[in-house]
Amino acid sequence: MAAPAEVSIVIPAFNEGEALGAVVRDLKAAASWREILVVDDGSTDDTAAIGEAAGATVIRQPYNKGNGAAVKAGIRAATGAYILIIDGDGQHRPDDALRLTALLGEYDLVVGARTPETQATATRRLGNTVLNWLAGYLAEHRIPDLTSGFRAARLDAMREFIHLLPNGFSTPTTTTLAFLKAGYSVRFEQVQARQRTGTSKIRLSRDGVRFLVIILRVITIYSPMRVFLPLAAGSFGLGVAYAAWNIVAKGLHIPNGAVLLIMFAVVVFLVGLVSEQISAQRFDGRR
Repeated sequence: MAAPAEVSIVIPAFNEGEALGAVVRDLKAAASWREILVVDDGSTDDTAAIGEAAGATVIRQPYNKGNGAAVKAGIRAATGAYILIIDGDGQHRPDDALRLTALLGEYDLVVGARTPETQATATRRLGNTVLNWLAGYLAEHRIPDLTSGFRAARLDAMREFIHLLPNGFSTPTTTTLAFLKAGYSVRFEQVQARQRTGTSKIRLSRDGVRFLVIILRVITIYSPMRVFLPLAAGSFGLGVAYAAWNIVAKGLHIPNGAVLLIMFAVVVFLVGLVSEQISAQRFDGRR
């Protein structure tokens, strides 16, 4: 169990002045944390001033770099043994922060998994459900909430993956998959998210493809055969079926298209096999 005095709290914030003060004050009232770091990601409102007035240490970015860049700045500046990342929009409760950090020590990463009914719109819920299923299949682990930014982790383990974290809105996706595929202990703790103050900066139509690319990128780094093997199997099966149909139904020879599909399957399988070996060697040399 991680004591609050060992936990650095990181709050990435971009134009969250309306809610940030209450978030910091509620966290300070809940426990004696090691530090509360607000990373002002180039806000154009009074986010920095409100964070300082509430008692947080404010790290200012000179311009808006993205949520991931703000989280990375907080990870670099944190001094505790553990880190808690929480949004500055007022969605998450201080008592849930205590529940998440209390599980550290037994677990390396604890994610605050939002219940479906507390996740924005029906479209957002549907999009998250699809992403959760795909990520769970690729990671070989059930993932109830892939995109929740509310999470606690061992700081040294989080720093191990900092080079993988993008500057945009996919840090939660990357860290969840990286921890799972690296063999760390991950727990999804259910939390009830409140209505956020202000509007979300994530748009499913714009950011959904980005999340998908991040999922594939991380999985191909840590477990490439989860991507390459189904692709090779599908191409091989299609090629064999096409060849059989031409021979049986039409009495023709094996068509060039079927040969190309089978050859493509072999090439993809071999690339996946080599990628798997490279991935294994990468982990053999990991700290």
